Amino acid sequence: MIITPTDRPGVQGGTWNHALVGGGSLSMLIRYQSYEPLVRFTPDWTGIEPNVAESYEINEDSTVYTFKLREGHKWSDGQPYTTEDIRFWYEDIFTDPEGGSTNGQSFWQADGVLGTLEVVDETTFRVVFTSPNGFFAQGLAWANQDQLTRAPAHYLKQFHIRYNPEANALAQAQGFEGWGALFAREHGLAEDNVHFQNSKRPTLNPWMFTSAPGEDTERAIAVRNPYYFKVDTAGTQLPYFDRVVYQMVADPEVLLLKTLQGEIDMMDQYIATPTNKPVLFDGQESGDYHFYTLRETAANVMVFCLNLNHTDEVKNTLFNTLEFRQALSLAINRQDLIDAVFVGQGAPAQPSIIEGDPLYNERLAQQFTEYDPVRANEMLDAIVPERDSAGYRLDPAGRRLSIIFEIDQTRTTFVDMFELALPMFEAVGVAAQMRTMDRSLWETRVRNGRDFDASAHQFGANSGIAAMLDPRYFVPFSSNSIYAPGWALYFTTPDNPDAIEPPQAIKEQMDRYRALLATGDPAEQQARMAEILDVAADQFLVFGVSLPADGYGVVKNNMVNTMDVMPNSFGWPTPGPSRPEQFFKT
Repeated sequence: MIITPTDRPGVQGGTWNHALVGGGSLSMLIRYQSYEPLVRFTPDWTGIEPNVAESYEINEDSTVYTFKLREGHKWSDGQPYTTEDIRFWYEDIFTDPEGGSTNGQSFWQADGVLGTLEVVDETTFRVVFTSPNGFFAQGLAWANQDQLTRAPAHYLKQFHIRYNPEANALAQAQGFEGWGALFAREHGLAEDNVHFQNSKRPTLNPWMFTSAPGEDTERAIAVRNPYYFKVDTAGTQLPYFDRVVYQMVADPEVLLLKTLQGEIDMMDQYIATPTNKPVLFDGQESGDYHFYTLRETAANVMVFCLNLNHTDEVKNTLFNTLEFRQALSLAINRQDLIDAVFVGQGAPAQPSIIEGDPLYNERLAQQFTEYDPVRANEMLDAIVPERDSAGYRLDPAGRRLSIIFEIDQTRTTFVDMFELALPMFEAVGVAAQMRTMDRSLWETRVRNGRDFDASAHQFGANSGIAAMLDPRYFVPFSSNSIYAPGWALYFTTPDNPDAIEPPQAIKEQMDRYRALLATGDPAEQQARMAEILDVAADQFLVFGVSLPADGYGVVKNNMVNTMDVMPNSFGWPTPGPSRPEQFFKT
């Protein structure tokens, strides 16, 4: 594949100096070195284009997708990448109950029915749906969703009983009960980010780990993939950088210091906060870096997520009470949070669509954003009127009404906002607390747990196609809908033992989203999404603070081919679609 560099062709060599914060920031790797789906978003996010696939075609009613792979494409160990890898993923992982579940693959369904795979020859395959699936190609392009490029059959077959009769013995020798558990660990597709913790698995990415995260406590190192499939316009094989070195740092403060000292080549996550901007601005000369702009695409700067699938029946009933969530929203002085944490940049808003977008819904964006503790108290008095001697409300079981918000400690803006918000909740009689933790523990307790009270999250999308692909706050459809992890599992894999059947109104919202995904007609997509947003305003599942102002990042002055302005999104995994393989240093 020939890549036209953003600014100019470069030369091979050098090291890209990076960092990972804490044990749970592995999703950053998707952004920097692992965005290689069959089809990918363009750098300007105006569409999609072939990537690992040489070409693709869609029939008129979006029921048949035909993909042509590149002749001679190889994994990083030199073994061929062919439709056998596609077949293996589909038959032995995705649709095999014993193969270990996969994550984030709901886009493979149309009207609740899985697409079927048809292998034509070594480089051609089709995915066929019984009804239209208008977003299948965009689903493949979305960050971390295309598993067809991440399952090397020749490597993984050794762990599968169908191909290796000794697979059980192999697993038991490594401390597993049977082959299925070892196989699931080796393919790493069941949980977010596990895929990266293995330096032995071949890859199609520009760099391959020689020391993966978790295998070394101080740094992770990825080196050039000698079989990477892209070249620049001068014929030089990419990537330009010989290796990427990630320092493993404990927290954002350490990362900020290293950036100021010029040790980090490019960074926006974790440190590019409004409060850090003056410090980073003053450090540009000593750190030898400059700023780039991030066009914010998130649905909110921070979303309060009560656990609507709580294992505590009393709390579960209370959190599922619409008026309770509305009252908590009214208890927040959003302007105080915006002024203190975001230096006045932003305006009170719920998780919603940005004004000016055709999908903008004023009620969704603005309802219950006013600061009205009197009304909040009145609403709570009707739900939980009893109080203890300290003035805190008592829940229906007679316990002090407490809500512990469990958050990822690396999200420093969340911490700052909660320090202001907690007293606001206490002022209306709710004993709110914040519990910070490492991202890896947060993933276990919140994204994959049921016993937590509440959390906070970000991202989602505030416009157009992005919002249709990631409506996490409007319909619980993926593991990013952390306010309802059991409902989200019901949407993706209803037979999963951890799935929770939602109430009828949520099921109907899920059906609306399936209907949206089934159409390839842009006008009908707009109409169906508008209906979903209107119902989301009725259901008020979560509440937020503000739509985000544009953000920023820093990049070393000698880095070439980076973009001055980029979307800030996980779906368009900043800066992945800007093609890091063609970054180099002078």
